[in-house]
Amino acid sequence: MKALYETTVVNTGGRTGEVHSLDNIFNLDVATPPALGGEATTATNPEQLFAAGYSACFNSALEFMLKKHNVEIKNSEVKATVQLLPDKADQGVKIAVALEAHIEGLDLETAKKYVDLAHSYCPYSKAISGNVDVTVGVV
Repeated sequence: MKALYETTVVNTGGRTGEVHSLDNIFNLDVATPPALGGEATTATNPEQLFAAGYSACFNSALEFMLKKHNVEIKNSEVKATVQLLPDKADQGVKIAVALEAHIEGLDLETAKKYVDLAHSYCPYSKAISGNVDVTVGVV
């Protein structure tokens, strides 16, 4: 199967390093957040990167579903909150995600319908299904 799009990002230094795309359009410092023992910094971390990617992908899936069903809206917003949690299964850590969508111009019941459709369509949602606890809400 031919890929629709492909990109590569490289990390050096793990949580105390940097990430960059091969074309250098994307280039960020990475640091351990203070809550995990790191220093206060303006660098990002893996959880923020995941939240950024998931919220953007989910909102794109949401807008796709709305357009597919000829639903006109003013604006949509998706907030992704990523938590790093202890994993009792292997004494390691795991992530959980809470997605909160707002669709300006739709009532909550109608918005929930399209958010559920987006959750079934979103590549991030598909990729982590069964592996990450995800809650999806509408505000």
